[in-house]
Parts: sequence; C-alpha cells; structure tokens
Amino acid sequence: MVKQESDSRMIRLDHVTKNYHIHSGWRTVLDDINFEMNGNDKIGFLGRNGAGKSTLIRLISGVEQPTSGVISCGVSVSWPLAFGGAFQGTLTGMDNLRFIARVYGSDIVHVKDFVEDFAELGKYLYEPVKTYSAGMRARLAFALSMAIEFDCFLIDEIISVGDARFHKKCEEELFEKRKDRGIILVSHEVHNIKQHCQSVCVLHNGKLQHFNDIDEGYAVYNSQI
Repeated sequence: MVKQESDSRMIRLDHVTKNYHIHSGWRTVLDDINFEMNGNDKIGFLGRNGAGKSTLIRLISGVEQPTSGVISCGVSVSWPLAFGGAFQGTLTGMDNLRFIARVYGSDIVHVKDFVEDFAELGKYLYEPVKTYSAGMRARLAFALSMAIEFDCFLIDEIISVGDARFHKKCEEELFEKRKDRGIILVSHEVHNIKQHCQSVCVLHNGKLQHFNDIDEGYAVYNSQI
C-alpha cells in the first residue's frame, strides 16, 4: 500500500513486505516488518549485505513502494542522503535544484545560495547533471538535503563525499547543526551507530529485531555474519 501521512509525529511500518522478481522467481527481502519510532529518534540499522537495509531506507523515503503493508510518516522524511537517482540528467544542476525546491515548497533563492556555497560545484552547477561524476552528484544531493530542511534524515552509510575536509563539513552540517532531528542510519560500522544513534535494529532473513542496547544488537549481528 502507498505511503500514508500520520497525525502523530511517528514513523510506522505495519506488516511491510517487499518482494523482488529475480531469475529464479521471487525473493522476499523484507518479511512482515513492524517498526515504530518517534520522529526525532536516532536509530541505527545493521545487517549483512543483501539483508534489506537499503531497501528499507528506500521504502521509508517513498522512492519505492512495499509489496504489501502500510508505511505512515507524521514527520517530513528526507530522500536517502547522497542519493541522486531523482535528478534529470539532461537538466543542469541548477534546473534540478529549482524543480526540487518547488516540489518541496522551499524558497528557491535560499536553496540556490546554500547549495552554491555548500556543494562547491562552481560552474558545474550550470552544466547537465549527466556530465557529473558520481561524487559531484552526491555533493549536489547532499547539499539539497541540507537546504530543504527535514524532520528525519535517512542515511545509507555515513556520508563519504569528497575529501576529508568536505567529509567533515558534511558531518558537521548533519550531526551537529541538526542534532535535534531524527536519524535512520544504515551502517556496517558499529562505531558510527554508537556515535550517532540511541538504539539499533538488526535485519536478518527478512526479519527485524530492535535493541535498546547497541552492544547487544551488535553481538547478534556478529553472530549472523
């Protein structure tokens, strides 16, 4: 079922299943998942490669729809940070910026000024996005995510865009200046989750377990590797 808005400031997944068709038939990536968090909670997600972590992020963001079940959000949720899949390649970065700002009802001048300063793309902001490197697309997507404020940010692995200086700039903008926001963080590194999250969920064989104790959750994750 399509993503629904909620009256409360919660993010909920009710009996969410996601299947993909592969050569040998159908594969169930998420199997009857139930999950709930306050919009300003900070929760990490652990799981082996292929466990469904990125799929879950895409479902919550609305990039994909579940096969069955309901996802409801009572807060504004970002697209997966550094995800540039929504860009129209034949348009310039600036044209994409204007379009996205209009979609989200944001002030175009503010978004333009922020992105020009933060993304450090220079003249390339006025070139077609199809000419960008992967890193340039990620810079544009991340800068737009910061310019168009959200209540909860979806992070598929810690942002690793550009050099160490730019990486530090991204972390300061997200984790320090927006420390009052919610976070759903997918990472293979427990130190990232310990640093930025209050609890952790482990995905395994399509099922989800939630642990308030991050060390306990990491021990379970380690036993599944």
